[in-house]
Amino acid sequence: MRHTIEYWIKRCAFYFGGDQPFVSWPERLRSCAGAFVGLVLVFTVAKLLGDLSGIDEWLMASLGASALLVFALPGSPMAQPWAVIAGNTLSALIGISAAILVREPLLAMPLAASFSILGMFILRCLHPPAAAVALIAVLGHVVNYRYALFPVLIDSVLLVIAGAIYSNLTGKPYPNRPN
Repeated sequence: MRHTIEYWIKRCAFYFGGDQPFVSWPERLRSCAGAFVGLVLVFTVAKLLGDLSGIDEWLMASLGASALLVFALPGSPMAQPWAVIAGNTLSALIGISAAILVREPLLAMPLAASFSILGMFILRCLHPPAAAVALIAVLGHVVNYRYALFPVLIDSVLLVIAGAIYSNLTGKPYPNRPN
């Protein structure tokens, strides 16, 4: 059977984002502006808290991925406060434990990520960026459980608060409310 060029373009487009839903430009800009404002606020407050407490670690690198979910996909179950806060904090605790208990990073990293996923399933707080939090703890040789409290827990709470304020001010309900 002979196919047209249009058929092949449509068929191949799927593999280059053709399955992504259309998002209007105003919504794209709303999401990007929210991520910018939210992260500026979180980073500023976290840096201030770090300076006040004498702690150098005031930022978690995966916060950008969490911001994508909170600001661009506020209706997603993986962007809800429990998922963001508990998923990130649990994964930090597991990553720190793996860094302490398993000296070989090539084994500690997959253990940290996989156990954090299992823990998130058990606690019903799936948040994809949180698996990266576990890896970051191992890669950064984090061996102090304080890291799970600050910056991970505090930054996650600040992000959720910024997301709730921004989303609701711009007409997007966040967090989801039970029916």
